[in-house]
Parts: sequence; structure tokens; C-alpha cells
Amino acid sequence: MGLTCTPAGATSVSVVGLFKDKAIVSIDGGKPRTLSAGQTLQGVKLLAADSGSATFDVNGTRRTLGMGQSFAGGASDTRQSVSLTADGRGHFTAAGSVNGYPVTFLVDTGATSVAINAAEARRLGVDYKAGQAVGVQTAAGLVKAWRVTLNTVKVGGISVNQVEGLVVETGLSIPLLGMSFLNRMEMKRDGQTMTLTQRY
Repeated sequence: MGLTCTPAGATSVSVVGLFKDKAIVSIDGGKPRTLSAGQTLQGVKLLAADSGSATFDVNGTRRTLGMGQSFAGGASDTRQSVSLTADGRGHFTAAGSVNGYPVTFLVDTGATSVAINAAEARRLGVDYKAGQAVGVQTAAGLVKAWRVTLNTVKVGGISVNQVEGLVVETGLSIPLLGMSFLNRMEMKRDGQTMTLTQRY
């Protein structure tokens, strides 16, 4: 029986490239390396990968990371965290899911709720017409919207249940990750990187 020794302390993994059954990762800030599904490097095993995300086993902890996301695994803190990297315009996007369906969010601390448009809500199976009808002010003026409760909103390895959401009829091109999700996180910004850590 082979024993693998992993060094004590944290192992950090950053995803810099994603392909079918392969991920390019930087481990502990080192040079990017390509991992194939099933391969282990420095205590990091790639379980599965596609163009959207990669699932790793990091010293016994299972994590799913999107492009540009990273995870530092330490024994002391078991709370889930995810690191996001700003794009060229300084916006943070996050690969995640709503009610199990994949979604790419724009992080928006100015939005009170997680917001999606009506077409997206239909794709996600959200019966938004059963929600409370409200009017919301957008760049295009006042538009009709519905307050709903989303069963699960997930970003990276962080999953939050019963999140207040807003379904906007028109004028919203990308789902917004608003404060109804972010309020449950500790948010740390360091230059081009934002780290979200689940509070509870």
C-alpha cells in the first residue's frame, strides 16, 4: 500500500486554464502546470475538468473552481472560500450555479439581491410569476420585476440556500451576484483579487 505524505499547512491552488479532462494550475504560487484527470501533484488531485470548471481533491478536501479562481486549503479553517480575479475593466465575474444550473455572475455590491432576467429564470425553472411583483430602477428606466427565493446559489465551492432573488423582465444581460448572497460572505479585496469566505 502506497502512502503519500502531504506537507503540513496550506496548499493553494489557482486555475489558469481549463479544457476537457485537463486543467492548468499554479500550486502554492509556483509555475503553471497541466494536470490531467486522475493525476496528483503536490497533494492536489484533479478529479474532473471541462471548459467551465475543474474539481480537485486538495489534501482530502473536495473543491470545484472556475477559471481564474483559487483555493487555499489549510487545516485550521474549514469555511469555504473562493478567489475571483478582475477582468480588464475591473469587473469581477464568478462561475456558479442557481438551483443547480450553471450561471456566470457579475459581482455587484450595488445590487440588493441576486438578479436574473426573465429568460434566464425560465431556463433555471424559477416560477417567478408566483413571486411578489415590484418595479426596479435600471439604466433603462423603471422595469417590472418579481421578488423570488432561490433554493441554492453556488459560487465555486460556496453554496448558500434560500437566497433572495430578483427576476427582472428586461434590460439585464448578465446575472448579478448581489448583496443577498454577498452579505453572507466576508469579502476581502487585494488589488485585482477578491476573496469571498462563507461566514456560516
